[in-house]
Amino acid sequence: MRVVIVGGHGKVGLRLGRLLAERGDDAVGMVRTHDQVADLKAAGVEPLLLDLVAGSVGELAAGLEGADAVVFSAGAGGRGGPQATNAIDGEGAVKVVDAAERAGVRRFLMVSVFMDAGRGRDLPETFENYVRVKRASDVHLAASALAWTILRPGTLTDEPGTGRINLGPAIAYGAVSRDDVAATLAALLAAPGTSGRVLELTEGEVPVAEAVARVGR
Repeated sequence: MRVVIVGGHGKVGLRLGRLLAERGDDAVGMVRTHDQVADLKAAGVEPLLLDLVAGSVGELAAGLEGADAVVFSAGAGGRGGPQATNAIDGEGAVKVVDAAERAGVRRFLMVSVFMDAGRGRDLPETFENYVRVKRASDVHLAASALAWTILRPGTLTDEPGTGRINLGPAIAYGAVSRDDVAATLAALLAAPGTSGRVLELTEGEVPVAEAVARVGR
């Protein structure tokens, strides 16, 4: 399987690329700058230099040609304020969805946000904007003809993955390691029965493969 990871140098994207390469898939990491290429190659990931913000739908579609699946894991990460969030998490995501359809890619995984994130706290408007933008991108994907899955992880941590998760359409909010997010994405790519599903993800007690198989039945 040839998989293009948008945000291939990100904390989840690079982990996912390494996992896919290790299991024999053709992992392609879409990145914006040359200084990210060496890390991708070291992980066994093929670099694809494309600017998500500046690139047109046509240019992005050309980069996606021949891919079996796309994983959108790019994000402003709170840097650059609402303008960066709107450009990357919003307009960028919409362009990639449209580009995937134009390129004939069928499978699309979106890394989104758990809608309970930060509830009950006094959150800045920038975070509220982030949640609104991610929600709008999810809506655009769900309205597409793609075989999509939307994954909404809880609070991301850099703790070592346990390989055990809680995955479902509606679960209690919690944390999850980036290792386990990447492992879940890799499993979802191989589980076509999860298409058309919005799934929430936290740490848990069920092995990743088993959790994905359960929601894919």
